[in-house]
Order: sequence, then C-alpha cells, then structure tokens
Amino acid sequence: MIEARYTPALLLASLLLGGCSTAQAPDIAGPQLPLIVAHRGGTADFPENTLLAIQNALHHNVDMLWLTVQLSRDDVPVLYRPADLSANTQGSGAVAEKTWVQLQQLNAGWQFKQAAADGRVTFPYRTQAVALPSLQQALAAIPANTPIILDMKALPAAPQAAAVARVLEQHHAWDRVWIYSTDVSYQQAFAQYPKARLFESRDQTRERLANVALANSCKPPPQPGGWVAFEYQRTVDVVETFTLGEARSAVNAKLWTPQAVDCFRANGESNILAIGVNNDDDYRAAACLKLDAVLVDSPRKMAAVKQRLERPLRCR
Repeated sequence: MIEARYTPALLLASLLLGGCSTAQAPDIAGPQLPLIVAHRGGTADFPENTLLAIQNALHHNVDMLWLTVQLSRDDVPVLYRPADLSANTQGSGAVAEKTWVQLQQLNAGWQFKQAAADGRVTFPYRTQAVALPSLQQALAAIPANTPIILDMKALPAAPQAAAVARVLEQHHAWDRVWIYSTDVSYQQAFAQYPKARLFESRDQTRERLANVALANSCKPPPQPGGWVAFEYQRTVDVVETFTLGEARSAVNAKLWTPQAVDCFRANGESNILAIGVNNDDDYRAAACLKLDAVLVDSPRKMAAVKQRLERPLRCR
C-alpha cells in the first residue's frame, strides 16, 4: 500500500494550486487597496531594521512598519534579524552575547550591497556606518500614528517579552504595536500582558490554510478584529513515503485563495497580511483577494506599484 505523507510546514502544496478558476470576477471599484507594510523597514532599499530604512519607508508613505527584535546580553531590545551578527555587520556572534554598548560599535550596513547598471557591486555603507537601533530609539523616531509590527526573533521568549513590554509601557506604545512570531512560545510569554495585541500563532494559521486546501474544511476561524499573516506564495516540498523510501516534488504554492480568505473571515472581519508581495502581479492579486495588507521588501518600488494600479480593478 502506498501512503502519502506531507510535512507540517509543507502540507498545503498538493491542492493549493488546484481548482483554479478563470471566471471573471466583479470589478473592485472601491478605494481600498492592501496596505503597504515595510519588511524590516525596507530591506531591499536600505540596511534593514535601521533608522535609515525606517525613515525611507516613512518617506514613501508606508502604512505600517515590520521590525525584527532580539535581546542584548543586558536586556536591551535591539532591531536585528539574523542569527549571527556577521550576516549584516562586521561583527560576529549572536546578539544575545553582546551588551548594548558593544552592539552600538557595529555597522548594520556593513554587508549591504548595491549593483550598478554595469554589474559592479559596491558596499556603500562601509564608509558611512549605520548603527543598530534599539526598540526605544525606533519608537522615538516613528510617528505615533504609524502602526508597528514587532517580529520576535530570539529565544527564550519570556525574557525578551518582558524587556519589550517594559519599553512599550515606558513609551505608552502598546496601542501602536502588534506582536508577531513564528514561535508559539511568544503567545504564552505575552499572555501575561493584558495590553499586548498578538497576531494569531503561525501554527494556527498554517493549519487552517492546510485544512481549507486539502480537506475543503474551515477549522474554527479566528476571532474578528485580529491579524493573521502567512506567505502569499512560497516553494514547498511534497514528501511521499512508501515501502521503498520516499520521493519529493517541489511546488510553488500560492497559499491565499478566495476559499481561504472566506474561511478566515467567517466569524467577521479578520485582518490578513500576505508576506512577500514584491511585484505588480502579486500586488494586483492581493487586491483582488481583498487582503488587508502586504509585506514588501522595497517601499520605494511598491509605493509606485500601488499608485499606478488602474481602477476599476479587473480581477480574473
């Protein structure tokens, strides 16, 4: 007997691309288009998670900012994403191994490169250093009316949640911030802070998407008023196991479908953020799905994409 097995993160692949409809959908003539959310402040435009990137994103009128947080050795929440400092800076080691004073000596733009028209690659910020900002500095630089999504990237969750909560309390910033993490332990860590506003856990979002795609079943939808986030599309592997071993097939799966959107909003308005929307076609598709927001790498590019999108919007 042949048995098919799908890894949890890849469970969506087999049917997500099936059942595509070519029927013409009604025009979307209303003014609302998906909000533009700057991923790490705009990782394609300027060194990510820096005040420079944040200022650029605000200049291009982004609707929200997505910033990544880790914790220094002396409990200062710092904006930084990779596991090792060598990925973006001239330093090395984990953020958690360094004090805030030590982190301030690093150049967050050290590895940021630009390619000229002739193909020549330069590192423009090696001669004009860009500092790693603290969460406190970022909050001070961002207008109070610009919502912020804080992506928690370090473990254990409890100390970082406590440190972030202290900063948000000091700056009266709870109502400006939503908390996101791929690790469910942050759901538990922030549960003790009544003012914390949390994205639905990624595990719950993924499970619901999988059930819609593979079982045509809508598990209990999220409660209205909150936020959920998952990639608009991504390459996944379908793994099939059988007596003689296993086989894999790579699939570029589009995770948000009309059926999925309907499921997530079955209890009322649930805010959907599609991760990784970086071109005209994907932004148009997100608009046709009536998604609430898209996470973009280049605020500069995507602000122009949004502006030139013709109305009424024709959806297929």
